[in-house]
Amino acid sequence: MNRIDRPLQAIAIDLPRADRTIERFRLSAPSDFPSRAAGELNRTAFAAAHVVADPLADNDPWLDCAIDWDRTIAFREHLWGLGLGVAEAMDTAQRGMGVDWPTSFELISRSVAAARACNGLVFSGCGTDQLAPADARSIDDVIRAYEEQIEAIEGIGGRIVLMASRALARVARSPDDYAAVYGRILESVREPVIIHWLGDMFDPALAGYWGSSNLTEAMDTATAIINAHASKVDGVKVSLLDKDREVAMRRRLKPGVLMYTGDDFNYAELIAGDAQGYSHALLGIFDVIAPAASAALVRLAANDRASFEQILASTVPLSRDIFKSPTRFYKTGVVFMAYLNGHQDHFTVVGGQESARSTLHLAEIFRLADAAGLLRDPDMAAARMRHVMASRGVGG
Repeated sequence: MNRIDRPLQAIAIDLPRADRTIERFRLSAPSDFPSRAAGELNRTAFAAAHVVADPLADNDPWLDCAIDWDRTIAFREHLWGLGLGVAEAMDTAQRGMGVDWPTSFELISRSVAAARACNGLVFSGCGTDQLAPADARSIDDVIRAYEEQIEAIEGIGGRIVLMASRALARVARSPDDYAAVYGRILESVREPVIIHWLGDMFDPALAGYWGSSNLTEAMDTATAIINAHASKVDGVKVSLLDKDREVAMRRRLKPGVLMYTGDDFNYAELIAGDAQGYSHALLGIFDVIAPAASAALVRLAANDRASFEQILASTVPLSRDIFKSPTRFYKTGVVFMAYLNGHQDHFTVVGGQESARSTLHLAEIFRLADAAGLLRDPDMAAARMRHVMASRGVGG
């Protein structure tokens, strides 16, 4: 994509540096990414979408959540318009980090209805988060919790992403317990599901998932379970931030079982693939870079790999910064970008997590978003950035 030809010399903003000095940063022109999909895609690509908080609700953000439903659904319509699917009520939507199961189910219900109205693709997170891990006594408790959510989601015509379970991670004693739980669940689902393997860098409570802290052993277990139930598995999303392990697992899956990359560091090369195959996508960063992702995927479908790589290459530094350690706080950067680009009118995050990242981190996100051409209205983005910086003691 080309940069828009417009003078921006007058748009400048004060940003802090790590040495406590202030930089006079001048914005560049945005890229002319389309606001609607410009062609067909040859990869299935989901954006794990965030929720927009209601900043005027009379609630206690650390204890309960309030959602701006209109803006939340409008953002999903933005993603569908770009040809992307929506992965609903996942960790990007702060599932288990401020958004509980009852709120998640309302979100899923609204999203499924909205998708039906515009022929959008949506799969929804199904977990066990109504069961506190400390209250789980056996794998039977975990199975019942999964089945409750499956019944609710399938009851409204929803498709399922089978999320990793904190409760299962707590009560399982061996890989056999994982095989028993997933085997029971996969036998019962109506339609093939996407299985989500979320690494402990995203959620420390999931350490040792699949029955081992050794990732090679864990992958052996996960692959065996998936291949044993291949007819009930649409695909598997791997979020380990380890491209070599993802490729290795991808090559071991039975034909017809898709790999959805969840690698927010190496997504470009994993989606492009190699002579032995490629990954589809289910990514939190696609919430942030949706226009660029759509444009790049259209070029890939047109056999223009060079343009695909060029577009996404500029987004990778931004993604690596948003998802840097501690990775579980990446939602702050996702919502911050939605605010800068006008998808919401405030920088308020469910759970009060606008405070989860530093002022220096937000400043670097702004610089990298500008470098990637992703600030679609530089005047608005600069005005909003000045407001945030002033609230944190930079400028005025």
